[in-house]
Amino acid sequence: MVSLKHSPGTISFHLPSAPHGQADESESFPRLLRKDSTGLLVFPLAGPPFWGLVNSAWSLCAIGKRQSPVDVNTSQMVFDPFLPPLRLSTGGKKISGTMYNTGRHVSFRPDPLQLVNVSGGPLLYSHRLQELRLHFGSEDGFGSEHRIDGESFSAEVQLIHYNQELYPNISEASRNPNGLAVISIFIGPSPNPFLTRLLNRETITRISYKNDAYLLHDLSLEDLYPETFGFITYQGSMSTPPCYETATWILIDRPINMTSVQIHSLRLLSQNLPSQIFRSMSDNSRPLQPLLHRSLRGNRDPRRPTRRCKGGNYRLHVDGTRPPKTVM
Repeated sequence: MVSLKHSPGTISFHLPSAPHGQADESESFPRLLRKDSTGLLVFPLAGPPFWGLVNSAWSLCAIGKRQSPVDVNTSQMVFDPFLPPLRLSTGGKKISGTMYNTGRHVSFRPDPLQLVNVSGGPLLYSHRLQELRLHFGSEDGFGSEHRIDGESFSAEVQLIHYNQELYPNISEASRNPNGLAVISIFIGPSPNPFLTRLLNRETITRISYKNDAYLLHDLSLEDLYPETFGFITYQGSMSTPPCYETATWILIDRPINMTSVQIHSLRLLSQNLPSQIFRSMSDNSRPLQPLLHRSLRGNRDPRRPTRRCKGGNYRLHVDGTRPPKTVM
């Protein structure tokens, strides 16, 4: 006999002990199961498959037709030679901000008094940087939210921006058309200058547990981007509730690098408070969503995949610097 108990956000149930010599039924349930203090097995309805059931305001997570992340099939991508290069504006200054352990992500949020804007590419408006998030896996080669031709990466950096020309804040922008722009950069196996500052030992050990925070100064955001790159863009949603379908995604097609020590340090971060049992923050990605009838556009010709990215269209244009001359 199975006994059930329901509370907001969880379903708890008790399975009878298996007869001697037979496998315990609880072993066949997903890893999400855990036992509470009374011995009941608890199945938290907070995971991605249940977002649309837990809260009616999150219904798009279950029924939306333009959800993210997706697996990008480059054979379906349309080459758009008129996409301009991406432009970054920091006012000519290095950035400061706070790094957080949110319990689900490593999050970096720039100083609210400092404007960091991105434009160009598929964006019709200037978008202000609100947050940088890191998704990563428990194993090398797995952990990114998006995939390219079925290939996953060890981690994915997401730079989340909101449309500052149309909306006063990210809350308003996230609910409305042309509200958000998310730039995704995939992670490979070698060092990157920006991530070296963000994830060095002194910094990462300050955010070991949920709600930990650490202030960082003098970061050069342009160091995060590859020297040359193409990009793929599509219309989607945020990959966290309430999954509003107001995001323009820009996927950088050349991975940046992270050392094995840095990725290992990320895996040692806990979802929980110090007083609670350690649970690694790894594998903090939403499952893939169907692309359905959405279009994929890119600024590199998929018929010439080995062609090198040359010229100004394949570089990040940073304010205060003169872009290189385009080579045809």
